[in-house]
Parts: sequence; C-alpha cells; structure tokens
Amino acid sequence: MPEAPNSYEYAVRFENVTKSIGGRMVLRGVSFAVRRGEIFCLIGPNGAGKTTSLRIASGVIGYDSGSVYLFDRRDGQLDPGLRVYTGYLPEDAGAYRNMRGIEFIRFIAEIYASRGPSRLSVEEMIQRAVEISGLGDRLESRIKTYSKGMTRRLLLAVTLMTEPLLAILDEPNSGLDVYHTVRMRNAILSYARRTGASVLLSSHNMLEVEYLCDSVALIADGRIVDTGTPNYLKEKYNAENLEEAFIAAIGRAG
Repeated sequence: MPEAPNSYEYAVRFENVTKSIGGRMVLRGVSFAVRRGEIFCLIGPNGAGKTTSLRIASGVIGYDSGSVYLFDRRDGQLDPGLRVYTGYLPEDAGAYRNMRGIEFIRFIAEIYASRGPSRLSVEEMIQRAVEISGLGDRLESRIKTYSKGMTRRLLLAVTLMTEPLLAILDEPNSGLDVYHTVRMRNAILSYARRTGASVLLSSHNMLEVEYLCDSVALIADGRIVDTGTPNYLKEKYNAENLEEAFIAAIGRAG
C-alpha cells in the first residue's frame, strides 16, 4: 500500500471548479477547502451541485475547468495511490439484500484487502465496522430485513472501516427518521474525533448540520454563496439557524 500522506494541510480543495452535464452547467466556479481533521458540510437544496462536487472529489467523475487537490496534490483524486486513503458513500448506495450484515461486511473487507497491502487486516476492518454500525446481533440477520436507517448505518460502517483520512459522505441521513439521524450523526462525529480524519459531506438538512459540522459552505445553483462556521454564518446574517442564514445569503447573492 502506498505511504500515507502526512504533511498535507487540506484533505481536499476545490479552486474555481466548473462542470457541465448534458449541456447544463452544474458547477459554476466552485471553491472550498476541507482542512485536515475538519468536518465540512456542503449544504443547499436538491440540484444545487452537492452530489456533483462529491463525485468529483472522490474521482468518480471528472470536471471541466479549475483545479482539485487531494491531500494538497493537484488532481490527486485521480491517483489510485492517494484514493486508497479516501472513503466514499454515495446517497444511492445499496447492499446485497440476501446477505447477512456480517457477511456483507466481510465481503467488502476482503475486496479492500485484495487490492493490495493494507494498514488493517480483514479481521481488524470487520471489528471496526461492527463497532461503527452499532447493529449488534442484527448483523446476523439478512439485510432485506433491515430498515433504511439500519442499512445506512451498515453502509457507513463499511465506508469508514478502512479508517480513511478523508470520508466523503453524500446525504448520509437522507430519508432517515430522527432516531436514526442522531445515530448516524454520532457515528460520524465519533469517527472523526477518534481518528483525526477529515469528513466532507453534503446535506439539505441545514438544521442537522449545525450539530455536526465545523465548517459549512452554502451552495445554490452551482455556486458557493458563502462559507464559515455555523455560528459565523448565523451571526453574519442575523439568523437564528442555518436555514434562515441560507435564505438571507441567497437573497444577497441574487
């Protein structure tokens, strides 16, 4: 396995990134930076450009212009030697429904291990996934019996079990009830604080991210409208919450 990056300041950084899909401009000069050890949230409505940004950051798709840096290396997200230190959870990720939860964890752990030398053994990855998921005895049940919240916790666990230096999470709480949202939020917080890893996540739930994120970028219509800590943005726009701050920021930008 390639040597882990050590001296980077930013886990991922976008500079003036543009992207068009099907003739429609999706990102219009997007710039933001996720510091080492930071939980950074892209928030905005559906269609704002959040998922496209995360797909670019993970190397799933390319971009048209601008620059993307991974661990301070330009276009590092295209380098397999660096991408092994990232984990990506798409919003629409699924799991094999006829597998038991523990079987699915082992299956994914063995895939990671087969890609080359790893910092963690298969058994170490499995143990970490079991702890992160918090599913306990339900891991012996088939995934088709899981609720959506349980499935998302399982998928988050296999994303984080390799202990990536950068976890990229697309709408991790999408469609979850309050109970499962809190469980997911606590799992992400616990992981980031325990490992010192960076997290880049997207959400349209602006109230939820106030409890989770160190820094926030407000995005609308493919543009970053403003960035800062949740408290900074609320104070700047004289708002009680990020929803109010977002609406005020969009009004000023328009």
